[in-house]
Amino acid sequence: MAQFLKLFEENPSEDLLDKVVDLLRKGGLIIYPTDTVYGIGCDITHTKAMEKVAAIKGVKLHKAHFSFICHDLSNLSDYVQQIDRSTYKILKRHLPGPYTFVLPGNHRLPKAFRAKKTVGIRVPDNRIIRELVKKLGNPIVSTSIYDEDDLLEYTTDPSLIYEKWHKRVDLVIDGGYGGNIPSTIVSLVDGETSILRMGSGSVDKL
Repeated sequence: MAQFLKLFEENPSEDLLDKVVDLLRKGGLIIYPTDTVYGIGCDITHTKAMEKVAAIKGVKLHKAHFSFICHDLSNLSDYVQQIDRSTYKILKRHLPGPYTFVLPGNHRLPKAFRAKKTVGIRVPDNRIIRELVKKLGNPIVSTSIYDEDDLLEYTTDPSLIYEKWHKRVDLVIDGGYGGNIPSTIVSLVDGETSILRMGSGSVDKL
């Protein structure tokens, strides 16, 4: 049965963050808050853990559309091809924020992602998940958790999330009520800006 941890975004407990990071390093699956909907993810260096997340989504890992949650833009070059100045300005202006930016990946991407040639980058405006990524030292692979209810696309109550998911993951973080509108997905591949999904992030200044 999964653990259930309460963390406060304005001042998340260092000890509890360390506990979650230790679990991630061992290949654990976690559910966590973002600045939009709750997400499920794992350490990108654990292939077996990523396969488990893909299985939950009902796809093979090499076909999964996962994004990477980063702490900030400083380690972008670890996974993304060199980007031009205008692209960097767009990222700098909108992150942290409720966006997923699709960028051309480089040869340092985990093996499972290299065939896609692109990667979705998230830097949520949520201190809990960003501090976790910072302590972990590399991104967390991420995907939204959908609700199976026909009327509810996303569950916002962490207690209900735990009730539904505690047998499928190792830990659920209660970071308060989540949103029910996912991130806006924007492709910046080949210098072209295109909106792949409208979400909670405004596209007026893209």
